[in-house]
Amino acid sequence: MHSLFRSLIAPTMLALLGTGCDDRKSSSTQISSADSPGTALTPVTDTWLGKWHGPEGTFLLLVGDNGKYQVTIQNLDGPRTFQAYTAGNQIEFERNDIRESLHATNGAETGMKWLSEKSDCLTIRAGEGYCRD
Repeated sequence: MHSLFRSLIAPTMLALLGTGCDDRKSSSTQISSADSPGTALTPVTDTWLGKWHGPEGTFLLLVGDNGKYQVTIQNLDGPRTFQAYTAGNQIEFERNDIRESLHATNGAETGMKWLSEKSDCLTIRAGEGYCRD
């Protein structure tokens, strides 16, 4: 009886274990195909679209999508618009022959006391930041 039990249970256990492995294998294949090149993923920087406020009436306006943008910066000299693009987790553009990058920060990280209490901000460099209200 013991050998009959072993001869019936062993193949059943192997079949169950094999099925579990197949499920895992197909699920990891699905994950890999979602991350493969050619799959269009929306860049995190697309969530930054809209108007961001700085002190004394200054602002940054970001329009576009899918990693290609127009950045308008209104400072005390007036508005200027720049072509920009996603570069990892930031946006890069050229201003006055200098490559600038726009990255997510909080108010304290902007280096601007007027924005220090804010939590959702974009900063170009210390002293040049913009936040959402």
